[in-house]
Amino acid sequence: MARIKRAVNAHKKRRKVLRLAKGYFGAKSKQYRAANEQVMRSLRYAYIGRKLRKRDFRRLWIIRINAAARMNGLSYSVFISGLKKAGVDVNRKMLADIAVNDMPAFVKLVEISKGA
Repeated sequence: MARIKRAVNAHKKRRKVLRLAKGYFGAKSKQYRAANEQVMRSLRYAYIGRKLRKRDFRRLWIIRINAAARMNGLSYSVFISGLKKAGVDVNRKMLADIAVNDMPAFVKLVEISKGA
């Protein structure tokens, strides 16, 4: 059986890590071991950040909907509850967009919510 030489794959692995570590401060972008530790940590932060971004955007949408609803004499919870009772199925992202860009349409939604 032929002996397996690992040089090519090892170099590929190290090159990939160092490419991901480009722009990091000091040894973290030059030395494989330090770069590998930082890249693993950075990828973990990126994964967590993708979850946090969804949470942050939902909070922003709720704040915008609440502000627009209060301008029309309703609180956020009463507004959303009224829409659900009326059978209006619009997600918070769209509601926030309507609240910011199309106030007359949002006022109609408020009237629907009040009616329910």
